[in-house]
Amino acid sequence: VVDFGLSKESVDQEKKAYSFCGTVEYMAPEVVNRRGHNQSADWWSFGVLMFEMLTGTLPFQGKDRNETMNMILKAKLGMPQFLSPEAQSLLRMLFKRNPSNRLGAGSDGVEEIKRHPFFSTVDWNKLFRREIQPPFKPASGKPEDTFCFDPEFTAKTPKDSPGVPPSANAHQLFKGFSFVATTTVEDHKISPLTNILPIVQQLHGSSAQFTDVYELKEDIGVGSYSVCKRCIHIATNMEFAVKVYDDGRFIYLVTELMKGGELLDRILRQKFFSEREASAVLYTITKTVDYLHCQGVVHRDLKPSNILYTDDSNNADSIRICDFGFAKQLRGENGLLLTPCYTANFVAPEVLMRQGYDAACDIWSLGVLLYTMLAGYTPFANGPNDTPEEILVRIGSGKFSLSGGNWDTVSDAAKDLLSHMLHVDPHQRYTAEQVLKHSWIACRDQLPHYQLNRQDAPHLVKGAMAATYSALNHKTFQPVLEPVAASSLAQRRSMKKLTSTDL
Repeated sequence: VVDFGLSKESVDQEKKAYSFCGTVEYMAPEVVNRRGHNQSADWWSFGVLMFEMLTGTLPFQGKDRNETMNMILKAKLGMPQFLSPEAQSLLRMLFKRNPSNRLGAGSDGVEEIKRHPFFSTVDWNKLFRREIQPPFKPASGKPEDTFCFDPEFTAKTPKDSPGVPPSANAHQLFKGFSFVATTTVEDHKISPLTNILPIVQQLHGSSAQFTDVYELKEDIGVGSYSVCKRCIHIATNMEFAVKVYDDGRFIYLVTELMKGGELLDRILRQKFFSEREASAVLYTITKTVDYLHCQGVVHRDLKPSNILYTDDSNNADSIRICDFGFAKQLRGENGLLLTPCYTANFVAPEVLMRQGYDAACDIWSLGVLLYTMLAGYTPFANGPNDTPEEILVRIGSGKFSLSGGNWDTVSDAAKDLLSHMLHVDPHQRYTAEQVLKHSWIACRDQLPHYQLNRQDAPHLVKGAMAATYSALNHKTFQPVLEPVAASSLAQRRSMKKLTSTDL
């Protein structure tokens, strides 16, 4: 809550303030009629805000200020019937024109409002301790951003508007307000503390050269826009990876060094692999994906080459998901970042559907990975020489083998999970949360240690996996174009042009 410029201190139930101030649409009746108001006026404004959040409109708004004030004093509130009974009840109790009858005006104050059934699902203690995830997080920007300002004002051309010269009754403008002389403020100004400047500079970034802090080593990889090198932090002797971008001046992005290499390489190097190991790997990755989906983020490129190990320990906890270049976070039409608990009521269905498709794609990718870990080969590509068209036809059919080879010894629970993760219909595909709750993941400590054999040579498996994801990124066939007259729209228009005699 910001802007306390019109606030009044020490106004309790017995004392009243008589200032006529605030935004008219949010004023309580006792503020409008200037008969004196206390803290109950804030609960009326609270009700106006709640009504606006639930319906998108103000409860009392006329053509001008006078009509709006008359509506606040006399008009009957029209309650939308799509609101829940609890919401309607709370609004009616807040919109009492007699402030003494208003909810929150009693001796218990705000506790009366907190006990209302509308807030029955809110744990106020957890909320106070900030243990509840907010329904949405506003997009953060620079301090000078005007993103949240009303376009009515930002669309206007800035112009100087000097203050009106005070008249004989100018003192009425400040009725109920206190005044502090500017000379008093000047006397109490505190001189700036020069000793905090180095700390601020340290927080905002050091001016030291990169080579004074890190020692550059050999190249790890070369991309389209940067070179990735190994580097050593001189002070701690710890190893990191650094991406060096050259855009006229070098930019260094230091990240964790993935010493363990790619997940699929590690698995294929092992001669044997068990269901229990595969379940531990899938649990770690899915837990991370579930967190991303809960934040409204979809990765959209979960191929095995983007899943790495930080070390050679073979510990599932050392797995990392990288390369968020294709990742996307759901935003509303107002630009705010949205999380699933917020999207249900405030986002267009087609946006939610698109988000659902993207999340389902992440689960499908994890299904391909799980299939490869258990079978020793990929589900939809036989080798690196398969054409994109052949692979896409197999993917579109939704058919894959769960018999023969390793599948004769793989548990039924693993096959059941796979059939849900690789379901051709994204609406019927498991979510990350459902994958985590599946018995093959939840009871992974009870899975057999039976060693599964690797079926194909590692280079063939990697080639088939690369061919699968290359096919997914392959441009689909161009549609066959027909004359404009063949379209249904053109045919409907020609029907409208027919006269009664033609018919």
